[in-house]
Amino acid sequence: MNKQGDFYPSFVKDDVRYSIEDRKCIESVVERLMLSQTSEDHPGMLLGKIQSGKTKTFLAVMALAFDNDFDVAVVLTKGTKALAKQTYERIKSEFRTHDENDLLKVFDIMTMPGHLTGFELNQKLVLVVKKQTDNLNRLIDLFENKYPQLKAKRVLIVDDEADYASVGFKRDKGELDINVTARQLEHLRIIVERAAFLQVTATPYSLYLQPADVQIKGDSFRPIRPAFTELVPVNAAYVGSDYYFEDSQEEGHLAKFLYQPVDLDELQVLRKKDGRRLKLEEVLTSKAIPTLRDAICNFIIGGCIRRLQDKQAGKTGKKFSFLVHTEANTTAHAWQEELVEKIKEKLSAAVSQEPQMLSSLIQRAYLELQPSVELQGDYLPLLEEVAQEVKTALKQDWLMITKVNSEKQVEELLDDDGQLKLRTPLNIFIGGQILDRGVTIANLIGFYYGRKPNVYQQDTVLQHSRMFGFRPRQDLAITRFYTEPTIYAAMQRMHESDVALRESLAKNPEQPVVFIQKAPGNAVQPCSPNKIALSRTTTLKPFKRILPVGFQMLPKSRLRPITEKIDQQLDKLAGKGSFDEPFLIPVAMAIQLLNGLEPAFKMEEDEGYSFDWEAARSALQYLASLPKNSSAQGKVWCLVRTDREIQRIVSAGSHALYADAPDSTKTEGQIRKKYAIDNPMLILIRQNGKEEKGWTGAPFYWPVISAQQNTPTAIFAHETLNND
Repeated sequence: MNKQGDFYPSFVKDDVRYSIEDRKCIESVVERLMLSQTSEDHPGMLLGKIQSGKTKTFLAVMALAFDNDFDVAVVLTKGTKALAKQTYERIKSEFRTHDENDLLKVFDIMTMPGHLTGFELNQKLVLVVKKQTDNLNRLIDLFENKYPQLKAKRVLIVDDEADYASVGFKRDKGELDINVTARQLEHLRIIVERAAFLQVTATPYSLYLQPADVQIKGDSFRPIRPAFTELVPVNAAYVGSDYYFEDSQEEGHLAKFLYQPVDLDELQVLRKKDGRRLKLEEVLTSKAIPTLRDAICNFIIGGCIRRLQDKQAGKTGKKFSFLVHTEANTTAHAWQEELVEKIKEKLSAAVSQEPQMLSSLIQRAYLELQPSVELQGDYLPLLEEVAQEVKTALKQDWLMITKVNSEKQVEELLDDDGQLKLRTPLNIFIGGQILDRGVTIANLIGFYYGRKPNVYQQDTVLQHSRMFGFRPRQDLAITRFYTEPTIYAAMQRMHESDVALRESLAKNPEQPVVFIQKAPGNAVQPCSPNKIALSRTTTLKPFKRILPVGFQMLPKSRLRPITEKIDQQLDKLAGKGSFDEPFLIPVAMAIQLLNGLEPAFKMEEDEGYSFDWEAARSALQYLASLPKNSSAQGKVWCLVRTDREIQRIVSAGSHALYADAPDSTKTEGQIRKKYAIDNPMLILIRQNGKEEKGWTGAPFYWPVISAQQNTPTAIFAHETLNND
């Protein structure tokens, strides 16, 4: 392979932009594209993380491919003008010197000149094409009719943000139809004699979530299965879903401060204007929108803290952004804009008219942000200093509110790098779908998210989160993520399945991940991955815990008999032994214990907390069926702990969350690791349930199911999509 050609060396000449790991990845991709027969149904796959520098990687892949006999690169982008423009500008600037030296030309397929000369056609060509019918038709026409000489050239087709659109099937009046895009790509593949396909994505699901082989209107379409998968190395400064959904579970971790729950009622208020629910004049005091108000105050105060830190370090103050994304419809956006403008107006007026109220709002936000800034070890300006800066910000109109809900608006708002322009020190963007993919927002330190798609489709929810990317630690200390608990739980599940798929791809791309679903009774059966709604799944992997969180118990008179019955059953099961060590019980008995416990729990469903008891029992049944040794099959370790005093509600910063760890990693965690090797474990923790701890005044058992060490990764669907 030639690494010393005209293109590649200029990308990797210094080690600053491309690390050694990056270069290994790039060179391996090109080598494999040259060797293996990649095609539209066997593409090479470059798997990155959301906003983790995938574009940078595939641009260098193109450069190295040009040095190794590839002549044309076709870059397929998502179907928005803004994104196509962003990609086009980026490619043009990265290859600027090659363009000036007549080695290469970059064109947008829709705006390219009517005629290309032989001189131009002999250069390397990059064609940016939106994944839309008119764009793809023009591309096909270019190869087939206009410049047939291109057909014989070596072409690299890069599908950027590859997802369902390019591999997808859709239902039309009940009949399965392949997406037009996929049909056109199939056509392109037939015309171009030597095409190599590379899919670039952060969401590997859609490649799993396809029918095995489908007959569509007489044509047979093979599903897309990667010919090879390369993982894009992730820089240490990258903040992704691990930070949001794993690190945030750890005590003493900065990420613990990140998530703040939003009440479902508040999201309803944000849907449409309704004077009975919220009077605009009362935005600073109304009980209808407490979290939105806190979120905006935290953003203003957080931004001011960061600017004062910059000033103290002798740097220019950075500009910051905050995103509100709760609805797809534009009427809601207009109402939210009016609401946020009103909050801004009232805060600005309060500087002179209600200084007392303003001071208390500033103090509340300062106390919320203080612990995380101190934990991070950053300089924290005094409250008085911050209050002064906030007043300056309000007087001088630093806060800008922009509604973004059309392609036209996005285009007007993008800067030269394709990011949303930050015009003032504090920018709030309100919008919907259009902000989803690819549009980057710099220095995002607050995200108020409330979109609840009916079925959380594999990659959309995590893609809505513009909160992933490269983030300085100082920004993280004041970053907050506001969403409703059900949505948070769905994102957490998706994160887990994402990690599981990624790990299994990294370890052994050939080994499939097991997809299973509930069957009648507590049984489990394999299921087709394309029927899975990933938000309703549990990812089973070694030592995974499954437990209810966010509940109150029955009143003590009804709770006591339930607990007493479980006490008797456990005494009988433990026999003469004590509860010091775990003991093996049949899975049927473990399920009986869970059945006995279930009626005692009242999940806080209004606040978005739920627990699928049936799925938990099915998962336990499945885990108990895994041991190869027949004497161990169908058995579950049972560990009992008594006399515990957990507080029902724990405070994190200025907000309260429900306790979620009745078992501790230090004690019960060590026992799980010692015993649960081949068999799963059911941990029953007897809480005293005192009223002063927030409970109803009677003891109860809090169950935790733990998967064993020898568990193959499986995505377990609680329910499947009816798309037979």
